[in-house]
Amino acid sequence: MSSDNDMKNAIANRKRALAVTNPHKEALDLAEHVPFQVAVVSNLLSLDRDPVIRSLTELNTRELRVLLNVGSYGPITAAEVSYQSRLDPYSVTRAVNALLKLELVHAMELAGKSKPVVLTEAGEKIYREVTVHVQKREAMLTEHMSDDEKAQLSALLMKLELTAEEILANEVTEMEAQGQAVTRDHKEMQRWYKRSRQR
Repeated sequence: MSSDNDMKNAIANRKRALAVTNPHKEALDLAEHVPFQVAVVSNLLSLDRDPVIRSLTELNTRELRVLLNVGSYGPITAAEVSYQSRLDPYSVTRAVNALLKLELVHAMELAGKSKPVVLTEAGEKIYREVTVHVQKREAMLTEHMSDDEKAQLSALLMKLELTAEEILANEVTEMEAQGQAVTRDHKEMQRWYKRSRQR
């Protein structure tokens, strides 16, 4: 991987590329805008952009994210996957159904409407191969960070996630109070927020 000097040079180049050229004072400096920064990193780390992962499986990004959740936390329901991954419930259900058809997960025979799923042997194989790769990629990604920086980054990302959840839930509540329409996905934000804040 690159040296510290290479990293400093790359940071300087990136900042130059993102220098604000709009002459208006109120122009948004995206290089300093935290949601933009998080989205850019997320775009780079998207599973569907990784050539190694693409060589391991033809699952789409959502199906793969659901498979990883099932592998790490199964048996698990679609609603639980949705809460953990912050994916909308409808697309999680579609991904679970696709994984069921591909026989990468199977539903457990339990009473009740929501049936938890677990990985099949074929699903476990993909899970193992992908997790080995993403753990290797994580090690490379964080090699310029100290253990304290890694722990701090993890804590800050969790704070960002929970603050974003609160903001969205409050916006849904305000829209409802004003008589505006909200979607099922919006209502899910409120449920997630209540769940995260329960004592």
